[in-house]
Amino acid sequence: MVRTGSPGFVGRRLADAMEARSLKAASLARIIGITRAAVSQYLNESTTPNQDVLNRLALTLGVKPEYFFRSVKPNSDSPVFERSRASVTKAARMRARRHQAWLTEIVDYVSEYAVLPPTNLPTFGIEDQWSDLSDLDIEDFATETRRYWKLGNGPLSNITLLMEKNGVVVSRMEMRHKGLDAFCRWDHDNHRAYIMLGTDKGSAVRSRFDVAHELAHLLLHEAVSLDDLENRDLFRQVEQQAHRFAGAFLAPAQAFNNDALVPGLDTFRVLKPRWKISIKMMIKRANDLDMVNDELARRMYMNYNRRGWSESEPLDDVLEPEHPTLLRQVFDLVSNEGGLGLSQIAADLPFVHSDIEDLAGLPSGYLDEDSAYWWAINELASTPQGSGIR
Repeated sequence: MVRTGSPGFVGRRLADAMEARSLKAASLARIIGITRAAVSQYLNESTTPNQDVLNRLALTLGVKPEYFFRSVKPNSDSPVFERSRASVTKAARMRARRHQAWLTEIVDYVSEYAVLPPTNLPTFGIEDQWSDLSDLDIEDFATETRRYWKLGNGPLSNITLLMEKNGVVVSRMEMRHKGLDAFCRWDHDNHRAYIMLGTDKGSAVRSRFDVAHELAHLLLHEAVSLDDLENRDLFRQVEQQAHRFAGAFLAPAQAFNNDALVPGLDTFRVLKPRWKISIKMMIKRANDLDMVNDELARRMYMNYNRRGWSESEPLDDVLEPEHPTLLRQVFDLVSNEGGLGLSQIAADLPFVHSDIEDLAGLPSGYLDEDSAYWWAINELASTPQGSGIR
């Protein structure tokens, strides 16, 4: 006989929130003052929490109580592509996946009131033949992708904006694990792609490379399975292909070769603000294109490390990271012209304001109409032009 305290409580929601906060059942039970067995019963829905426990669960897990009563999509089995898969903990991987799932819910909600750009990615018909691709194939696909979007062969000014214009939802979040830089997912129900970028390292050029790397996974590796990624050799091949595509997409062969006629660390340092790619990546790109041989590339890497650039490259503190803007524009549109106020949007979504703001790239305080953010905006709007306030 099922005993209920909160009819309609969804155990999967509790499990997802626990993974999003990296909380085990024993820890959660201890924090809110219930037994480990009670948490297990809530997870399998053999019993459900009373109102007091429900409120404590919501407070501890940083969600609204109504979060636990919403239906959920089946968990996607599409893989997360980490650079160092063996070193990434399951907790870090699950935390990232759950936050991306929350972002999908946010996007699904605002999509009811505003039309997002349709997904516009080239297709190459690779399917399960990805493991047969050569380096030349990868270079050709990068060239075709630029041609598809009519980008020419020069440096890309803003790759994040490029993704958003073509329907890819980009979000930045703190990954909290050094092995998890970024990942991408397909929402096949809505034919929409997501790229999640880590903010932990804060390098503009690294972030741009991450976008190009994840774009490679979206274009080339949709047929890669979780089992493939558990195979060390196949995983290495997947990552090498994505690296090669990212280099070719960000620095097309002929244009980059023309700019780096005399390849070297000092040349690459000068080219960095133009191409907005790291010096280390330029060494790799020059080696891939046979602009420098393996021995010269090895000496460059040694000199690179000797200069202390492995920790922080020149201009890393100058070049500004790209920030997604699509969802901010959508929220502005929905709240201003879609007939919904910010308070209504905040009430409709089952997440706390800070999570919505972080995932959607909104300023802190955006969803609080009496916050310091809106106070400052209103002050700015009411300031006469030429008042001397800067």
